[in-house]
Amino acid sequence: MSVAFSSIINVEELLKIQDSIILIDARAGANAFENYQKEHLKGARFVDLNHDLASIPENPANGGRHPLPSPEEFAKTLSALGISPTDFIVVYDDKNGSNFAARFWWMMRAIGHEQIQVLNGGYQAAIQAGFPTNSGIETFDQTTYPSQEWKLLLADIDEVEKARKNDQNIVIDVRDKNRYDGLTEPLDLIAGHIPGAINVPLTENLDENGLFKSANELAAKYKAVIGDKKSENVIVHCGSGVTACHTLLAMDYAGLPIPKLYVGSWSEWSRNDREMATQKTE
Repeated sequence: MSVAFSSIINVEELLKIQDSIILIDARAGANAFENYQKEHLKGARFVDLNHDLASIPENPANGGRHPLPSPEEFAKTLSALGISPTDFIVVYDDKNGSNFAARFWWMMRAIGHEQIQVLNGGYQAAIQAGFPTNSGIETFDQTTYPSQEWKLLLADIDEVEKARKNDQNIVIDVRDKNRYDGLTEPLDLIAGHIPGAINVPLTENLDENGLFKSANELAAKYKAVIGDKKSENVIVHCGSGVTACHTLLAMDYAGLPIPKLYVGSWSEWSRNDREMATQKTE
């Protein structure tokens, strides 16, 4: 799926078009909504990962910690946010897309909404550039966003099981190296990785200033990683299908096809009876 403009927008560009877009605040953390109420970019509407961008299961073994909501439920969220299919959306968080902004971007693209960009540098870059702020909760009219099926590629746990053993496929784990190596695991029950998966940390998408590397740099990087494999043979995952979207965003920004997302990721895989590569066994 190609777009006519970049999936990343710089704050200088945002300042020029701020009156003709819908801003989405996707900042993370236990106090994210309280922080939004204290201060947010003027006009921004708030989304919450657990409530708006996921359908949390009782047992993460069934789909991981942050499975996708149904497309119907997501359409209701967009309606409540006052978003229409023709709107131009810019989403930001405070971790340069590695928290929830990239997840929201992927979900929008997955329902066919092309006019969606992630703010390079996030909230901090906008504040430093003098973007106006507001407090409280923004008011706006609700809409009726039509429900769509997920149009981007998804992989389930059984497909990952087959892909990791097939030389025609590649499984990419975007978590940091210590989690991949099984040295630490702050969120899930077991430390390690899916055997056969390669580690390409999402932090490598960013430069020393925390901004996305150029499209050309990212294109060269991921072409070297993927080689001649087709996008449908590339599966990207993380801990729970959230930060993996950062790498999908980077690849799209680089002009490459968006690969498959394994939403369940390590949080699902490690809770099922699947082979695991841990520090003790490697």
